[in-house]
Amino acid sequence: MVDGQSGAGHGAASGDGGGDGPEPEHEPRGSAASEGEPGHVPADRRSGEPSGPDASHDAPSADSAPVDTGPGRLNFFMLGFTGALGVFAAWLLFQALVGARDIVIYILVALFIAVGLNPIVESLRKRRIPRWGAILIICVALIAFVAAFIWAIVPPLTQQVGDFISRVPHYATQLQDNRLMADLDERFGLLARFQSFITDPNFGQQVFGGVFGIGQAVLNSLIATFTVLVLTLFFMASLPGIAEVGYRLVPRSRRAGVRELGDEIIERIGSYIGGQLLIALISGIVALVFLVIIGSDYALTLALIVAVTALIPLIGTTLGALAATIAVGVGDPVLGLVTLVFFLVYQQIESYVISPRIMRHAVDVAPTATITAALLGGAVLGLVGALIAIPVAAAVTLVLKKVVFPRLEER
Repeated sequence: MVDGQSGAGHGAASGDGGGDGPEPEHEPRGSAASEGEPGHVPADRRSGEPSGPDASHDAPSADSAPVDTGPGRLNFFMLGFTGALGVFAAWLLFQALVGARDIVIYILVALFIAVGLNPIVESLRKRRIPRWGAILIICVALIAFVAAFIWAIVPPLTQQVGDFISRVPHYATQLQDNRLMADLDERFGLLARFQSFITDPNFGQQVFGGVFGIGQAVLNSLIATFTVLVLTLFFMASLPGIAEVGYRLVPRSRRAGVRELGDEIIERIGSYIGGQLLIALISGIVALVFLVIIGSDYALTLALIVAVTALIPLIGTTLGALAATIAVGVGDPVLGLVTLVFFLVYQQIESYVISPRIMRHAVDVAPTATITAALLGGAVLGLVGALIAIPVAAAVTLVLKKVVFPRLEER
């Protein structure tokens, strides 16, 4: 409308035949006069297209309009692909940990033993013995103990097995002369089944397989023991460096507090292992004295078994007592009963007198937490988990008391 009016005005001015009046001025497009009119909307705003001489060239068509792919828009394909890669990597890591489970357990046990023996190393260093010398002394002591244990266990066990095999025919004759066994054999044919089992062609293969399985288990145990021993020596030698690297991973502003807490945790673990070793030593000495008094032929062997099993939390003393009772009771049931009563009494004394006094300052953990940690550790990693669980519980308790509870009190 504005263009039409201005065009008409121009035609009228030119059609006057060049009159003397001044030529009317053209109002600019979108001027204040035209915009000020009520209800008036400029053509460029009505059409929604840009105005100007280059509007027809710069205006994009509807078909060539760009699609909004800004950074705020999610790409669901890439999101799902990245998530799938993360799940696959986690699965591979889990499979690797499962495959290396035995090695991880060896490392944990070796590190646990190294931390536990570190107080002994430090005490030897205070006597002007270098660290490598202290580690060598501890290594020789460990090897001597293992050798003594094997020397005390293997010969009696071999003798007992040989005596049993040599007496098998005598035992079979006694069974045949026994009225009860004769009656059972007449009813169920036990001796005939036993004879057919021995004469079975697969009997030798089964026996060989069982012996081979036992030998394989013994070999695996020896390899595991040697591996743990070597790793323990390496960890003992490099324990200060390992701790220092761990502390350097913490920001400098918090490093002093973390160092103090870490040193205290290491000291608590060492105190716990030292306390367990002392309890085991007392148990072994008491068992040796008692077995010598009653005249047992395997007093040293059974005393070593009692001492080693005493290292197991909660049930160790019970296992050692049962082993000693069975070994003594086979030869003399009365002495076996006396042995059982003696170890039951000693277990109560150890649980309520000896162990609390030794562990009072070593591991500051509530009895409920101790039992719970040992049960959970045993369920997860077996015997190794039960051994490690109590020091871990002590470390967690220390972190709660030193870090978590004070921060909660400040809020």
